[in-house]
Amino acid sequence: MAWTKYQLFLAGLMLVTGSINTLSAKWADNFVAQGCRGSKEHSFQHPFLQAVGMFLGELSCLVAFFLLRCRAARHPDASMDPQQPFNPLLFLPPALCDMTGTSIMYVALNMTSASSFQMLRGAVIIFTGLFSVAFLGRRLALSQWLGILATIVGLVVVGLADLLSKHDDQHKLSEVITGDLLIIMAQIIVSIQMVLEEKFVYRHNVHPLRAVGTEGLFGFVILSLLLVPMYYIPAGSFSGNPRGTLEDTLDAFCQVARQPLIALALLGNISSIAFFNFAGISVTKELSATTRMVLDSLRTIVIWALSLALGWEAFHPLQILGFFILLMGTALYNGLHRPLLTRLARGRPSADEGEHERLLAGPRTPINDAS
Repeated sequence: MAWTKYQLFLAGLMLVTGSINTLSAKWADNFVAQGCRGSKEHSFQHPFLQAVGMFLGELSCLVAFFLLRCRAARHPDASMDPQQPFNPLLFLPPALCDMTGTSIMYVALNMTSASSFQMLRGAVIIFTGLFSVAFLGRRLALSQWLGILATIVGLVVVGLADLLSKHDDQHKLSEVITGDLLIIMAQIIVSIQMVLEEKFVYRHNVHPLRAVGTEGLFGFVILSLLLVPMYYIPAGSFSGNPRGTLEDTLDAFCQVARQPLIALALLGNISSIAFFNFAGISVTKELSATTRMVLDSLRTIVIWALSLALGWEAFHPLQILGFFILLMGTALYNGLHRPLLTRLARGRPSADEGEHERLLAGPRTPINDAS
């Protein structure tokens, strides 16, 4: 069935905003400006402040939810019907996982390329599958185990591409390796978040925008408060500010004042995560979860192509192979091969029985699919 203009708009919005989210974060990292107290020019490396901005974008989804609920009061909408009562504190554990995983990924983004960052996030499939078996009693299909195996192979190939690529002063080999490992470590935490959401949150049938916004509220408040002690905690080689602390928010504001384009990059990151979550939820509702997964994979190609065009990274042929294997692993794990096999077997489109699989057994993503 042909897509409507609205569905095409949603798909395009998800693809564009998802790409902008990673690219704007990397753009901010590439700026060099003076900080406070007359410090020398240095890179804008403030991952925890950027994570606060991301949670601010998620928090805006809560505003959108209440606006839609007010609209539903005048124009009835089945998706906004009164839902089962729940304790908002249920979102606190997944929000803490989201906060930790996102912060680690923003630290890693300072050390590696935007395309490798996006590709290596595919490691979430491995840990999600294993945790779902261990803690939720899932039984994975053969295709899902093959998807996990393909993902592991793809990660190895992408890692080799990073090792063999040319590295400049900004991204030394040791930093790239550390960044890649941090991204994979962060996916373990994201997988725990997904398991917690499946076990405790989804049973309450919470509206997705409300779920995203509530986790964003917790993440924004907690991480904003943590910026205060981070200002004094020494971080050694992991610090990107002149004071050598875990995060120097004042230094970030001084750099923004001296280079206003950094503010534009941060604004792009905040607004894109809000629109990306809205578009992703809408695509799942209007089209299918499978379509959402395909679009999410396509944004990796967009990010990679633009990073090469902007000269942010060097091309290596192994990246193509690694991306293809990762894409195949994602397709196998999420059952994207079934409609194709059914078409080949029957010569007609398959039924949509695979479109509404559960979070960890099918093409679902965390409630607040970040960057």
